[in-house]
Amino acid sequence: MGLGADFKEFAMKGNVVDMAVGVIVGAAFGKIVSSLVENVIMPPLGKLIGGIDFSDMAASLGTGANGKEVLLKYGAFLQSIFDFMIIAFVLFMAIRGLNRLKKPPAAAAPAGPPRQEVLLEEIRNLLAKR
Repeated sequence: MGLGADFKEFAMKGNVVDMAVGVIVGAAFGKIVSSLVENVIMPPLGKLIGGIDFSDMAASLGTGANGKEVLLKYGAFLQSIFDFMIIAFVLFMAIRGLNRLKKPPAAAAPAGPPRQEVLLEEIRNLLAKR
């Protein structure tokens, strides 16, 4: 087989295509959840703790060689941690819901033996007593 045929065989395998779709959907989902955190959750949380905007939090480390202030931007780091925690929670809930949908329904309690078998057992027991 040539290089082109080998690549075509590799690229058209179901797992590769499924993975590519998963990566694309995951990237879009990540943007949605990041927007949820940044635009919906963080503003009320910042207001709740005194009007603090996490992304603006930083500590000055002095000035650099070029004369600009060097900042330790821990607020952006906190924002990333909140993003991660919320994304992880949303994914957990989504996967949990999918797993519940995939779970087969609980099997009903096994039914008793058919009426014929019950009657035959009774007859056998009566005959054994004779």
